[in-house]
Amino acid sequence: MQNYYKRKELIVMKVAIVYYSMSSNTKYVAEKIARCLGADLISLVPEEQYPDKGFKKYFWGGKSALMKDKPVLKEYSFDGKKYDVIVFGTPVWASCYTPPLRTFILDHQQELLGKKICAFACYSGAGSLKALEKLQKDLEIKSFDVKISLIDPKDKPTSEKDGQIEEFCKQIKELF
Repeated sequence: MQNYYKRKELIVMKVAIVYYSMSSNTKYVAEKIARCLGADLISLVPEEQYPDKGFKKYFWGGKSALMKDKPVLKEYSFDGKKYDVIVFGTPVWASCYTPPLRTFILDHQQELLGKKICAFACYSGAGSLKALEKLQKDLEIKSFDVKISLIDPKDKPTSEKDGQIEEFCKQIKELF
């Protein structure tokens, strides 16, 4: 009589975190998630920077988001074939996700097909649900595999927000 052993295979998922951050809140979360998941970070930086102070910050950022601008991005490295999961990170501008993500999505639409897609939004006021809905629509997906919204996670850190990020990572790990 032969013995048969079921061998547990180690499933390794490769994760990319694609994000834009102006005030470092989104970068802060992206880096925490990357450490938790062993993910690659892909920071999107527009060739022409947005104003980052005062009235101009909100006017130009909001206008760009509402007008669905597609800024030219500085060079970055992304090979969609390498990844099983793509996590998008964005601040919320005028209830929209940021234009650098729009450029990325248009540039890599075919590479995103068939991937697990997750997202997080960082915001100060309101509109994160609408921003994530617009991102979902532009990605042409029925829903995100995992999503989260956080109010000023770097500027106003709490153990509750850290717990939400940990839970977000746990749910991504459970996708496999």
